[in-house]
Amino acid sequence: MIDETMARALQGKTAIITGASSGLGRASALAFAHAGADVALLARSKADLQEVAAEVERLGRRALVLPTDLSSETAILNAVEQVTDIFGRTDVLLNNAGTDVPGAVTDLSANDWDLVLNINLRAPFLLTKAVFPVMQVQGGGTIINVSSVAGKRGWANAAAYCASKFGMTGFTQALHAEGKEHGIRAMVVYPGAMATNWGEWTPEARKEDKKENHSSSDALSPEAAASFLVWLASAPQGMVLTETVVMPLKEQGWP
Repeated sequence: MIDETMARALQGKTAIITGASSGLGRASALAFAHAGADVALLARSKADLQEVAAEVERLGRRALVLPTDLSSETAILNAVEQVTDIFGRTDVLLNNAGTDVPGAVTDLSANDWDLVLNINLRAPFLLTKAVFPVMQVQGGGTIINVSSVAGKRGWANAAAYCASKFGMTGFTQALHAEGKEHGIRAMVVYPGAMATNWGEWTPEARKEDKKENHSSSDALSPEAAASFLVWLASAPQGMVLTETVVMPLKEQGWP
């Protein structure tokens, strides 16, 4: 839950959140709803999204469940069209969804490379392209692209992932330059270690409901990171933090 000082800070706004079925995406959906926003929830699993939507609705906000294959341009365009038809606006786009195929460069297939780039970089581009005209008509909006500390320093055995996240930085910089004259803010956020199952490489392991024994100084909770994203989205429209590294106090190896 976000700090009470930010409750209703986004009253009357609408946010699109990708990867909303678990982890940071789920926490962000609830944090944005607590701040007063209606939320459109994008991920593959309809059942998981419906669970998140029920929690959002208990907070008194509307939730739109949009099971979406983010590797499909048609699916993305259809999702944004539904958001516009039902909510009539998009004030925040949170590009949070991500995937990876681990392994050394010599073991990485072209198909795996394409999969990671499609989800991590192409999908945010397509979503941004679709919501940009809506934000222009509204006179502004906020696009937050979630990268990772890997997007700043690189990781071994994660070539496609790191390439996509470095690409997210360049995309955000170009988007900031293009959007500012329309009142559209573009930001990239690099979270450090987070207490989720993202480090597990199989879908089965990632779905396990295991609570990791981390203190708040060792690993960010998804809820704490989501609160920070709400703070970014609710900051005065005349200011923008274009790049932000947010990490637990005791993160190892950075800087």
